[in-house]
Amino acid sequence: MNGWTVLLVGAGAAVGAPLRYLADTAAKARFASVWPWGTFVVNVVGSLVLGAMTAGSAEFGPEVVAVVGTGFCGALTTYSTFGYEVAGLAERGRAGAAWGYLAASVAVGVCAAAIGFLVVRVLLG
Repeated sequence: MNGWTVLLVGAGAAVGAPLRYLADTAAKARFASVWPWGTFVVNVVGSLVLGAMTAGSAEFGPEVVAVVGTGFCGALTTYSTFGYEVAGLAERGRAGAAWGYLAASVAVGVCAAAIGFLVVRVLLG
């Protein structure tokens, strides 16, 4: 890895992190729910984009993968917040919501990654 790659990752992260914050803030303002919609949405979107990046990595090149895959998706998505929210739901006596959030996040995230992968594969031929 060279200095240029580090700057590319940082540039992607500079976009992804504020978007995560804005998505979470918007979700909390819009939905009065115990379900952590902001984290759920950014993790699913990040999975979709990362699946697409994986499928097209050879065509996109290492620079695009660094900016979008590592930087943007790495800063947009958040496994630590996801884990914290699952534990928080369980601690507040909302075990059903915790299990539902955990299962839905994993299932929808994996499906989103597969869709992103397949769409790019079809588009690239």
